[in-house]
Amino acid sequence: MDPPAPTQELDPDAGLVTEFLAGDRGAFDALVRRHQAAVRRLVLRYVKSDADAKDITQIAFVRAFEKLSEFRREAAFRTWLFRIAINLALNHVRGAPAADLPPIDDVAAFTTSLGTSRLVAAEVWRKVSVRLDDLPPKQRLALELRIFHDLSFEEVAAVAGFSVASAKANFHHAVKRLRGLLTAS
Repeated sequence: MDPPAPTQELDPDAGLVTEFLAGDRGAFDALVRRHQAAVRRLVLRYVKSDADAKDITQIAFVRAFEKLSEFRREAAFRTWLFRIAINLALNHVRGAPAADLPPIDDVAAFTTSLGTSRLVAAEVWRKVSVRLDDLPPKQRLALELRIFHDLSFEEVAAVAGFSVASAKANFHHAVKRLRGLLTAS
């Protein structure tokens, strides 16, 4: 038995997915416009090159376009799309040499998540951005999805392929480890 299609309440993209599957190609264009910037930011955290991030983002949307008829709707479209993008980014990283962290200005995420001023958030971001690569991959992924993309732990679990408990534990350990790394620097 097929799982029920998510309602608009559970997945704000459910209507566009249904429209696309019914033959409306413009619905997929709307999905791209809605999620392209977030997917690119997510990919850029891993590939470190803006050009590579653009390419991988485009490939992620092509894959989603080709496979949308196979999307089981057990998770939100965004969660499924992020999973595709992360897999592509990680595959790219495994085949490419490590690069220096680019100067990503993600101060807004820290300002919001820390409830602090922009100046303080900028300083925190500077310190954290240097230390993200020091985190184990699962911890880094959980932290980035939770803070930078404002995903719930359920969504983090779905994107990362963890259980919800593992998503929470990896996030907790990432925060704890980052605190230790930041106080040591």
